[in-house]
Amino acid sequence: MRRGATNTSSPALRPAPAVPSGPGEPEVRLPSCESVSEELEDDDLLSALPKERMVRALAERGMEGVRDLLREEESKGGRMATRIASLRERLRRQFSRQVHHLQQEHRRQEEELRLRQEEQRRLLEQEIARLQGSLSRAKELSGPNLRADQDLMDAVRSALLLPSDALKAASREKPPSLWARLRAFFARLWQAILRLFGRGKKGPARAKPSEGRTITVGRLASFGRTISPDSAGDLFGQLTPAQMRAIQDSTQQRLRERSRELSRKGKEDEAQAKRSANELAREAQEAEKEAARRAEEMARAGVERRVKDELQERGWARERGGQMAITYALVEKFARLVLEEESRALPEGLRMSVKGSASTGIYEKGRLRLLDEVARLDFVGSLVESRLRGSRHLLEDASYVYREIRSESVHAVLMLDTSGSMSEGEKLPAAKKAFLALYMAIRRRYPDAVLDVVTFDNRVRVLDLVALWEAKPGAFTNTGEALHVAHELLASSRAHRKEIYLITDGLPEAYTDEKGEVKSGNLPRALDSALQRATELRTVGALAATLVLLKSEDPSFEKAARAIARVLGGSVVITDPKKLAFELLVRFVGGQPHERAAPVGPAEPPSKSPGPASSSSSPPASLAGGTARDRRRARRATGGSGGGPIAPSAG
Repeated sequence: MRRGATNTSSPALRPAPAVPSGPGEPEVRLPSCESVSEELEDDDLLSALPKERMVRALAERGMEGVRDLLREEESKGGRMATRIASLRERLRRQFSRQVHHLQQEHRRQEEELRLRQEEQRRLLEQEIARLQGSLSRAKELSGPNLRADQDLMDAVRSALLLPSDALKAASREKPPSLWARLRAFFARLWQAILRLFGRGKKGPARAKPSEGRTITVGRLASFGRTISPDSAGDLFGQLTPAQMRAIQDSTQQRLRERSRELSRKGKEDEAQAKRSANELAREAQEAEKEAARRAEEMARAGVERRVKDELQERGWARERGGQMAITYALVEKFARLVLEEESRALPEGLRMSVKGSASTGIYEKGRLRLLDEVARLDFVGSLVESRLRGSRHLLEDASYVYREIRSESVHAVLMLDTSGSMSEGEKLPAAKKAFLALYMAIRRRYPDAVLDVVTFDNRVRVLDLVALWEAKPGAFTNTGEALHVAHELLASSRAHRKEIYLITDGLPEAYTDEKGEVKSGNLPRALDSALQRATELRTVGALAATLVLLKSEDPSFEKAARAIARVLGGSVVITDPKKLAFELLVRFVGGQPHERAAPVGPAEPPSKSPGPASSSSSPPASLAGGTARDRRRARRATGGSGGGPIAPSAG
C-alpha cells in the first residue's frame, strides 16, 4: 500500500526537554511522544472502491466492468475522484519534466549547431584571407615567396604543370620578318662570294639548327609530377618576360577561382546550417507537441494502468495473451459473494448450515482432556456440573466436550451442460453462479471434500473454477459421456458421501460410440447411452444424485430427466435460472426444494441396445410411464399442487 505521512505540525516534531545522556556527553533532545497525529494518505485506487462491487464487476464483465465502476465512482466525487485527479496530475507533472528535458536537449543541439557553424565560418574567412595574401604575392614570383606561401606554390605548380594557352603561346619563337630574312640572305650570299675568291674569312663551321632549349619544369614523384619552390625559382630566371606574365596571370586566376570557390562553399554551408537549424526547431516543436499529447494520453491511461497493477498485486487478475484475465483468487471471492447473496433467502437454520457451522461428523460426549478441546465445549452441561459442585465458574474437571470419533468425507462432482442451447438468455451465467455458490458451500461445510467440476457438450472436460467461469457454449449435449466421466471420478473415491449435481436444459443429443467417436442426431440412441451410463454410475454406492432441469415447454425434456434420475436413484429439480442457486443450496443442506422434484423410486434398468429397430422417433421404454396417472401420482407426492415441497432424496 502506498502511503505518505504529510503532517509537519505534529507535536512529535516539537522540541522536548533535554534528556541527560552519559557522563561527559551533551544532552540529547528527544521528540515528545505524548500526542502524535499523523495524516496517512492512501493513494491506492481500488481501496476506494466498494470491494464487493469491484469483485462482481471484474468477475462478470472483466476490465470493462471495472472501468465502468471507476467512471461511476469518479462521477460521484469523494475519495475516488480525488485520487484519480491526483494520479493524473502526477502523471502530467512527470511528463512535463520529460518535455522540459526534451527542450533542454534541443537547445543543446541548437547551441552545438551554432558553434559548429561559427567555427566553420571563422576557418573559411581565414582561408579566404590567406588566399588574398597569396594573390598579392603572386605579382612577384620568387623562390622565397613560394617557400613561404603554400597556396601560392600550389597555384604556381598547377600553372607550370598544367600550362595555360597564354603560356604555351609565349613559349613559342616568333618567325623573322621579311626584311630580316632578306638581309640574312644577302649576307649569306656575300660571304659565299668572298669564299669563292679566297678572300672571305673562314669562320667556324655552321652549327646545325638547334632543336630549342630544354627547360626542366618538374620531376617525377611517386604521386605524379611535381616541382619544388627552388626549382621554380631557378626556372623563373630562364623564362622570357612574356612567359613570366603568363605564369603570373595563370597563378592569380587560380587563386581567385579558389577564393570564389571557398566563398561559394561558405554560403552553401551557411544555408545548410540554416536549414538544419530550422529542421531542428521544427522537430523540437513536433516533439514537444507529441510529448504533450502523450502526457495527456498517459494521464488518462495511467488510471487504468494503475488499476491493472493493483489488481495483479492483489492476485485478482494477470496478463494472459496481452489481455487481463481473472485468477482463481478472484473467482473464489466472487463465489463467496454469490453464496452470501443466495443464502440470504434460506431459512435461518439452513443458512447457518451453509455457513459451515453444522456438524458433519460423529461425536461423543466426554470429560475435558486437553485445553484445545474447549472449542467444542458443551457449555451448558459444563456450567450445570460446575454449579452442582458449588462453583460459580467453569471447572476443568467438570467440563464436558464433544469429541469427534469419526469424520464424514465427501466427494462431489458438479456437472454443467454447456451445449449451444445454454447460451439462450441467462441460462449459462446463472448455472455458473449456482455452481460457484454450491462449490463454496461444500468447501465451507467440508473443508477436506474432494470437488470435481465437469462441463460437457460434445466433449467432456474436467475444469477448475476459473475455467468453469470462462466456459463458452459448445455444440450438442453428450449426457452419457458426462455420466461416464463422473463414474471414473467416483469409482476410486473412498469418501463416505458421494454426490453429483447435474444442470442441463434439454435432452441428451449426442453419444460416444465404441470407437470413441461422438455421434449426434439420434435422440433415442443418445438417451439410451445416457441411461446405460447412469446404471454404471449407480454402482459406485452411497450416491446422492440431483439432476436440475431448467424449465422448458417441451415435455420430453422432463421425461428424459426423470428417466435418468430414476436410474441414478436420485431426484429431479425443475426450476428457472433465477432460482437455480437457491434450489441447489437447499438440496445440499438437506432442506425442501421449492420447485417440483421427482420422487425417489426404484431404479429402472435402461433399455436394451437400440439396434436398428430402436432408431424410430417413439420414446424409449423408460419413458413409457410418463402418463397422466403418473403425473397425478407425482403431484400427490409433492403436496397435490405439482409445485409444493417434498422431502429430500435419500443419501
